[in-house]
Amino acid sequence: QKDVNASPPTVGAAISTHEKDKKRLELLVQAGVDVVVLDSSQGNSIYQINMLKWIKKNYPDLQIIGGNVVTAAQAKSLIDAGVDGLRVGMGSGSICITQEVMAVGRPQGTAVYRVAEYARRFKVPVIADGGITCVGHITKALALGASTVMMGSLLAATSESPGEYFYQDGVRLKKYRGMGCLQAMKDKQGSSERYFSENDTIKVAQGVSGAVVDKGSIYTYIPYLVAGIQHGCQDMGARSLLTLRSMMYEGKLKFEKRTLAAMKEGGVHSLHSYEMKLY
Repeated sequence: QKDVNASPPTVGAAISTHEKDKKRLELLVQAGVDVVVLDSSQGNSIYQINMLKWIKKNYPDLQIIGGNVVTAAQAKSLIDAGVDGLRVGMGSGSICITQEVMAVGRPQGTAVYRVAEYARRFKVPVIADGGITCVGHITKALALGASTVMMGSLLAATSESPGEYFYQDGVRLKKYRGMGCLQAMKDKQGSSERYFSENDTIKVAQGVSGAVVDKGSIYTYIPYLVAGIQHGCQDMGARSLLTLRSMMYEGKLKFEKRTLAAMKEGGVHSLHSYEMKLY
C-alpha cells in the first residue's frame, strides 16, 4: 500500500547540450522534472557551459548535474557557470575504452578525490561515475568525497533492468553495452551526440558491447550493497557518511598504496577450490 504521506520521488532526466534539447527541457519542466543531467563524456566544453548558463537564466530553480569531469580545473568551469552537482569519471567504466583509445582520462580514485576536495568548498556534491565493480568500491568512493555513485554494470544484470536473459556456457547473462560503442552510435542518435560524432563519416568507438552475469532481483541486491557499506563504515569507525568524509579530510582516515603481493594476499588464495556467494 502506498504511503500517502511519503515525500514524492525525485525524478531526473538527461539531455544533451544541443540547441534542440532546449525544447525538450521545456517539456520536461512542464512535466515536473526535479533534476536534469547534462549528458556528455567531457563536460568542460563551451557547449555545456553555455547550456548551463541558459538553463539557470530561464529555470533558476531547476537542479543541474554537469560533467563528466576529472580535474579541479574542469570542475571550476562548471561551478562558475552555476552547476548544482558534478559527475566524475572519464574512461573508468567497465565498458569504456576512452583512456585507451583517446589517451585522456584519470584514475577514478584520484579523480573523485581531487574534484570532491575542490567542489566541497562551494557545497557542490560529486557523483562517482565509473569503476564501481563491488560494494568495496562504493565505500572507497564515498570515503574519497563522493556523495553517491553510479552503478551501470552492477545493476545491468538485475531482473528489473532492461533486456532479456540468455545463456552462454551454462551462465545466465544479460547484454550490456557502452554509449560509446559502435553499435550504440549506429542505433541511437543520442549516443553519437554525446561524443560529438553525429556528423562524422568514420565513427571512433569509445566503448564496447558485452555481457554481465545475472545478479537476481534488485530488491535483494540493493539491500546487500547497503549492508556492505554499513559494515565498511563500522570497521572504519564512522557512524555516518558525513563522518566518514570528515575523517578523511581531517587525516583520521588514511589511504595507502598496495603492492601486487598485498592485493593477492587480500583476496582469496591458497585454496584448491572455493565457492563465492556474496548474498
